[in-house]
Amino acid sequence: MPDDSKPGRQSPRDSTSTDTAPPSTPAKTRRIRPLYVLAAAIAVTVVYVAWTEIHNRLNFIHEEDARIHADLVTVSSRVAGWITEMPIAEGDELSQGAVMVQVDDRESNIQLNELEAQLAASGAQRNRLAAERILVSSQIESRMQSEKSQVAAADVAVSSLRPQLELAKRELNRTQRLFEDKVASRRQLDQAENQLQQIDREYRIAVAALEAAKSGMAEAEADRARLGVLAGDLSVLESREQEIKARIERQRLDIQDRTVKSPTDGVVDRIFVDIGEYVTPGQRLALVHNQDLVWVEANIKETDVRKLKQGQIVDIHVDAYPDDVFSGTVKTIGSAATNQFALLPTPNPSGNFTKITQRLPVRIAFDKPDPRLRPGMMVEIEIAIEE
Repeated sequence: MPDDSKPGRQSPRDSTSTDTAPPSTPAKTRRIRPLYVLAAAIAVTVVYVAWTEIHNRLNFIHEEDARIHADLVTVSSRVAGWITEMPIAEGDELSQGAVMVQVDDRESNIQLNELEAQLAASGAQRNRLAAERILVSSQIESRMQSEKSQVAAADVAVSSLRPQLELAKRELNRTQRLFEDKVASRRQLDQAENQLQQIDREYRIAVAALEAAKSGMAEAEADRARLGVLAGDLSVLESREQEIKARIERQRLDIQDRTVKSPTDGVVDRIFVDIGEYVTPGQRLALVHNQDLVWVEANIKETDVRKLKQGQIVDIHVDAYPDDVFSGTVKTIGSAATNQFALLPTPNPSGNFTKITQRLPVRIAFDKPDPRLRPGMMVEIEIAIEE
């Protein structure tokens, strides 16, 4: 039996294991190759990211601190009263002029009816005074014509009797001289005296009639003052009617204000009151905004403002809709940095200074309105720089 333990001989098992053992070099090569591939992929990724970042910095202004803004219109009450109707709810879309809140208007309608009754009574009184003024004016004119006729007649009578009186006086004087010269008789003298007395009496009566006619004419002229009084009363009533009409217009405006309507097309953002509450003038009732008039406001670094101008194209990424890209354009560029609008100033009494890059507000308009865009949403923007 052969001795397998002798030196120089190997067992078949050992010989087989030695012949079938794989070489160590190919296994080491297979372990190193994936590391090269991974390193190359990382290097390509780093280069691509770096190139993309450099490209974006050179060609775009990127800003994450941007929000959607809109004109939030505060709908207020101009009158005081209890709310009786409110046909709106938060989120409702409204058209301009749509009824939002109805305030109790019963008392206002009663006051309006009272003022209209006062206006009608004042108008009736004014018409009566106007008719009375016309009547008095007609009477005075008629009386004036009559007095003028009497004055004219009396003046004619006086004018006609005055030469007769002078003639009678001269005749009496002549007759007296003739009587003294024994040429005229006593009877002729008595006739001349009688003639003078008669004409003098008629003359005096005519003068008295003339004076009476003139007095009547003066009285008629004085009656014209009554027309002035009536005209003053009419003026007072007209002023009162104007005052009542102004109060009526104010009351009608009060009634209109009790129906609060939407000042613009838009959507109801917030409601602050309920039916049955008592509101006061100036109290907020609701907030609305126009969905077609929204924009993005971004605070851009002052070092990037030189790259901006109106009309530049902007890509807008809304956080709420990450899969959509909205387009817009630069509308306005702020004329003052945001720190100028701070409520609290930032003095530097200690002399220590730290330079901080300031920001300017830039407004960006959407090219197309979208009802999904709501005020306050966070957005990111990319503004294409035009070289």
